[in-house]
Amino acid sequence: MERTEEGALGKAVAAAFCADVTYTDPLADAAGHDGLAAAIAGAHAQFPGDEFRQLGAVDGHHDLARFGWELVSVADGAAPVAGCDVVRLGEDGRIRSVLGFLDRVPAV
Repeated sequence: MERTEEGALGKAVAAAFCADVTYTDPLADAAGHDGLAAAIAGAHAQFPGDEFRQLGAVDGHHDLARFGWELVSVADGAAPVAGCDVVRLGEDGRIRSVLGFLDRVPAV
């Protein structure tokens, strides 16, 4: 998804997440499509030019799945931030909730 395409983020969020989605990690607590889109936009603004990359396979059972990720600099390939997320799926297959954990963060 091109970050600058008007409305692309909102459309992607609506396609992948239930309307009442909740997202919680150590740095954010968001609810609904608008709240989640704002949290994602904030991460893009804080880390311009970086991209999230999945680490390993997705593991899941019932309506739950977990996966690891890292935030990678497109400029130099550095990945100072990494973590894992646990998601709960809704009956329609879209994501209903996300619980995020940070495993690696840069020193402040």
